[in-house]
Amino acid sequence: MLFRLVTATSTALHLHAIRWWREYSALIAVVVVIGVPAYIFFLAPPRAFPIDMFVHVDQGATLSNIATELAETGIIRSPLVFELFVRGIGGSRTIDAGTYRFDEPLSVISIARRLMRGDSGIPPVRVTFPEGLSVREMSEVAYDAVSQEFATAFFKEAKPYEGFLFPDTYLISTADTPAGLVAHMRQVFAAHTAMLEPGVQSSGRTLDEIIIMASLVEREANTDADRRIVAGILWDRLDLDMALQVDAVFGYILEKSAYAPTLEDLKINSPYNTYLYRGLPPTPIGNPGLGAIMAALEPTKTPYLYYLTGTDGTMYYARTFAEHQANRAKYLK
Repeated sequence: MLFRLVTATSTALHLHAIRWWREYSALIAVVVVIGVPAYIFFLAPPRAFPIDMFVHVDQGATLSNIATELAETGIIRSPLVFELFVRGIGGSRTIDAGTYRFDEPLSVISIARRLMRGDSGIPPVRVTFPEGLSVREMSEVAYDAVSQEFATAFFKEAKPYEGFLFPDTYLISTADTPAGLVAHMRQVFAAHTAMLEPGVQSSGRTLDEIIIMASLVEREANTDADRRIVAGILWDRLDLDMALQVDAVFGYILEKSAYAPTLEDLKINSPYNTYLYRGLPPTPIGNPGLGAIMAALEPTKTPYLYYLTGTDGTMYYARTFAEHQANRAKYLK
């Protein structure tokens, strides 16, 4: 009896399956016939997908504008399908601004997910800002490493913080903005100089004065020992109300790197001209490293009031102007 029941049940299921197949086989065929081409047309990458294509998404760009640009560059087939997919899986999420690289054909689904994650497909650029560079010179580094657009915006954002941008190596991704880089450089500066606050307070100088002095000695001397000696000389000249007569300021005034001033340059009417104007320049002339900042904060006390760098790269010091003149005749041949 049990055998007959199982056999009857199996037969009924088999007949049901046959009826289901007869009823729905046509529908399945229609889905296959329509669905596969639909996938190929709407979701699959275009046949002429542009390899190594870069697409820039502007800040605040609408989803419609992004979809249109992707279609115009041949990365997707249908802007409408792209928009529907992004809205369907992303809800209120937006696409991150930045530049995206597509190095292989991708489906609409993969492209949408990458853009929504902010996955640019471009490795970050490693940018090194050497110690002592001015904001103008840092902008030139950014121009070479990133782009002219980035460098121009960086200069505008960074200029008010001359001297307070820590020179270091930074990783810049396509999602990073010039303003974001400047903010990060200021944060790194603050982190490195926070421990110096007690020394600044006990020095009798302000942090601004220390950084301005550091920017001078960074350019005037090449070793930490010489920077400390030069800092001591310049602080003494300042206390004696003597003109600092720092040559490095002329590169800043004339926007020229590694510039040796002429006698005519010494007459330039600029508040940064430390031959004409006594005291420190109005602002730093570059962004000093920690060694130069420490030199300005903890200078070496000496009896010297003059110094020069000889043609052999060695620094020579003098107590009097007469000794200094003798050093010029001897070491600047």
